[in-house]
Amino acid sequence: MIPVKALGAEQERNFKRRIRFRKNIPLMLMFFPVAVYFIVFKYVPMLGSVIAFKQYNFSDGILGSPWVGLDNFRLLFSNPQMVNTIRNTLLLSALKIAAGFPFPILLAILLNEVRKAWFKKTVQTLVYLPHFFNWIIVSGIVITIFSQENGVINHLIVKWGGTAYPFLYKELSWIVIFLGSGIWKEVGFSTIVYLAAITSIDPSLYESAGMDGANKWRQIWHITLPSIRPTIVLLLILSMGSVMEVSFDQIYLLQNSVVSNVSEVISTFIYQAGLQGGQFSITSAMGLFESLVGLILVIASNQIARKFKQGLW
Repeated sequence: MIPVKALGAEQERNFKRRIRFRKNIPLMLMFFPVAVYFIVFKYVPMLGSVIAFKQYNFSDGILGSPWVGLDNFRLLFSNPQMVNTIRNTLLLSALKIAAGFPFPILLAILLNEVRKAWFKKTVQTLVYLPHFFNWIIVSGIVITIFSQENGVINHLIVKWGGTAYPFLYKELSWIVIFLGSGIWKEVGFSTIVYLAAITSIDPSLYESAGMDGANKWRQIWHITLPSIRPTIVLLLILSMGSVMEVSFDQIYLLQNSVVSNVSEVISTFIYQAGLQGGQFSITSAMGLFESLVGLILVIASNQIARKFKQGLW
């Protein structure tokens, strides 16, 4: 027989669960559309990854197409061009993170130190505005500035007695332009995230540090950066998941055949071989490989962060 006290405790726990459930009903209703979106557009399409292990064709469909096992992966990685494509993807992604990740942090710290509200709001608007530009617009601006024939910079160089330089047709300068345009477009969005984290810092910490003789650099180093470290780690871990996903729009609109040795990446390969060439099985295998590498990097990054007590889970 169940003791009366135990039965009463169980009933009390059930009662508390029901109360908690009723309180969370509005939150669950708000979350429901989000869950449906991810299930329909994120998780259900994962079933199509089975194409990577088949010789897919339209007439037989996904279920009727013959199994080929790992043949698509063997064919993919035995291609020397594919090795160069993966190398380019990793190189551009690593450079994008290394060059672009510190900029929003630095800009957020600088804006936080501005005391003129009108100036701060103006700068925030100007740096955030490019985030809403389509890459077609941004690439048009880039080409207008760096074009060899009619570019603004080359026009000034020729006007001052120099020779026009092919910025978009040299590998090194193309990489610099690729990184710079990406930073210019997205730095404002990430800055807002860091500014929100900075505003949550207790102002009394800065007051105490100032009374102890700490200048602005000391306050930033010992108060601001440690306080926003969880946000930095969070965004860094999330960015590691997209290492293999170099922006297709940016690459496709800025690349040309002269710099294809450094601009050909996985996303452009999938577009050319999958959508234009109809090699769906090969590109599905590449997409599955891309997702697997991203998953491994996220897990590895989180494990490293956990050693410093900053992991996501």
